[in-house]
Amino acid sequence: MARFIDVVLVLSLSLSFCLLPETASAQLKRNYYANTCPNVESIVRNAVTTKFRQTFVTVPATIRLFFHDCFVQGCDASVIIQSTGSNKAEKDHPDNLSLAGDGFDTVIKAKQAVDAVPGCKNKVSCADILAMATRDVIALSGGPSYAVELGRLDGLSSTAASVNGKLPQPTFNLNQLNSLFAANGLSQTDMIALSGAHTVGFSHCSKFSNRIYSFSGKNPVDPTLNRTYATQLQQMCPKNVDPRIAVNMDPNTPRQFDNVYFKNLQQGLGLFTSDQVLFTDGRSKPLVNAWATSSQAFNNAFVAAITKLGRVGVKTGKNGNIRTRCDAFN
Repeated sequence: MARFIDVVLVLSLSLSFCLLPETASAQLKRNYYANTCPNVESIVRNAVTTKFRQTFVTVPATIRLFFHDCFVQGCDASVIIQSTGSNKAEKDHPDNLSLAGDGFDTVIKAKQAVDAVPGCKNKVSCADILAMATRDVIALSGGPSYAVELGRLDGLSSTAASVNGKLPQPTFNLNQLNSLFAANGLSQTDMIALSGAHTVGFSHCSKFSNRIYSFSGKNPVDPTLNRTYATQLQQMCPKNVDPRIAVNMDPNTPRQFDNVYFKNLQQGLGLFTSDQVLFTDGRSKPLVNAWATSSQAFNNAFVAAITKLGRVGVKTGKNGNIRTRCDAFN
């Protein structure tokens, strides 16, 4: 009988492994390159720091690139691939056209720095370099530093069509945000924490113009938007504004990775509907209030969430490789 139970247990365990969506994350570990490229983290950090000193845009551009990569086919650097005559790649989907070039450049420069070290050449994936660079820009802008799990391979496909419906939109409500994040194994708490990355970065006027001009028949201006802030946004984004004009996501500390994003939401200073809804919806409001009060609590939740994000759809074995160039398949 005991033997029968053992067999059943082994079977049920192996079955549960088959059913787990995150089995690939079991391959990830903190010191993955200890024997192949032991100094990889400092090589990447130095390259990222050089880029950061050239432009602060490096910070939001790299974080956003990581997020857009992981939510489409997993964290596999497929968003960096350039389109060719025969293939329209992820980066040319409308939702990705606003990804700043500095994010791509950060990864490509870091990859060149890694490959310039003889023992490291073609040993480190672009997907891992993007994960490390994301950690580094967060720390460089005053956010928490954390150990990055490594061991991802680079993806073997990148199509614009695969982006459809995979990325959150600025008009999303809480249910829409939660269902999209849940599809990637992330909880509401993770979603609110990752939204906190909007403490840095900027947006083009078109992404929120509906909130200041055409919200509804009764209210042209979104009533959840702080009145003074709405007037300032109208001044920065007149109706026929140059589409290249951008506005800071955090009007108070736009160059600091901090918890002021949540304090802003309490004042009606969320730029997107998908930001402000975190405070107006009673289900998410308690965490916004908690993290507005405690930067340590936010930092801890953010590190947990971005670590989980880094495990999404990881490629291992025959499902990936290490690209020679981050923007082209081998």
